[in-house]
Amino acid sequence: MSTASAGSTATATAAVARAPGQEFAIERIQVDRPRPHEVLVELEAVGICHTDLSVRAGHTPFPLPGVLGHEGVGRVAAVGAAVTATARGERVLLSFDSCGACPACRESRPVQCAHWQALNLFGGSRLDGSPVLWDGAGQPLHGKFFGQSSFATLALASDRNVVPVPRDLPAEALAPFGCGVQTGAGAVLNVLRPEPGHTLAVFGAGGVGLAAVMAARLTAATRIIAVDLHPARLELARELGATDVVDAREQDAVAAIQELTGGHGADRALETSGVVAVLRQALAALAVGGTLGVVGAPPKGTEVGIDVPQLLDRGPRIIGINQGGSVPQRFLPALIELFRAGRLPVDRLVRAYPFERIERAVADARTGQVVKPVLRFDGWSTQRY
Repeated sequence: MSTASAGSTATATAAVARAPGQEFAIERIQVDRPRPHEVLVELEAVGICHTDLSVRAGHTPFPLPGVLGHEGVGRVAAVGAAVTATARGERVLLSFDSCGACPACRESRPVQCAHWQALNLFGGSRLDGSPVLWDGAGQPLHGKFFGQSSFATLALASDRNVVPVPRDLPAEALAPFGCGVQTGAGAVLNVLRPEPGHTLAVFGAGGVGLAAVMAARLTAATRIIAVDLHPARLELARELGATDVVDAREQDAVAAIQELTGGHGADRALETSGVVAVLRQALAALAVGGTLGVVGAPPKGTEVGIDVPQLLDRGPRIIGINQGGSVPQRFLPALIELFRAGRLPVDRLVRAYPFERIERAVADARTGQVVKPVLRFDGWSTQRY
């Protein structure tokens, strides 16, 4: 097990997940210097996503102790010798990583990268097994979460998961684009692609679901239905573009969608909650020949039963959607321009917290008081370059 060596690392402060179920610990850590295709980023802000909390709860098997965080935005502090995608001082958004060499990557399908899980979820290190983070005692920490581990003042990314972004937009508004907004908007615009006259039903009005609602408003879908348990989120969904809402505490979601569509059902549906019972509802709410996109991630190994005769009779398509099926370098700049034009008001979802208030941000997300908590690193000094 390698330890950090003097002069080869940079000092940072991170929220370390030590073990499943434990609170984040704010610690001083060491971050490796960039190798040829790597980029060291000084963070301005980072969003908190459901996947971060799923790992901390022990539901998603990223190895701990480690540093999570995968919706970072900041300025490039240093670059490896072979990096051409960005330069020192440039502002960048961090997204998921990919290898760039496998068949899927070469065909512009980075979400289907042969090394996607190792690079983003379960690896905790570089592909060659070498660590990138160490704790104060010099012991390795698992990092490279979604190619970044951005719950820290410094993150080591690759030249394939940094996207240059404008300097004039608020960091707290930009951060969610790297995962949550990309996932929800991409699921609609890149994968489901509702056609003129279609009904789209979005199950779950969290950050991903509301990004999907906003994106759906940019399409020719004539009915956009949001389904959730929180009245405040349903009201926000209306304001962001939902034509109809279903309060699943008070109504049977499937029956309500059937009634709203005159018995036709939803031509497209998106399940964002990760709850198996909701996934079954989303499938049952489809029109004949409809398409269900699944982005909500329950614990690893979760299965769902399907009525096979009904599958044959109704002919639905079920599609697993990862990161909105996007190519971040193309898709994220387009989304950011839509935000700038007021057509994708992501800032309506965001509440900013100081980095040290991470546990308050997590608690507010769990209770539904905030849709998208974002941590800001204002006042946190780090090593300069």
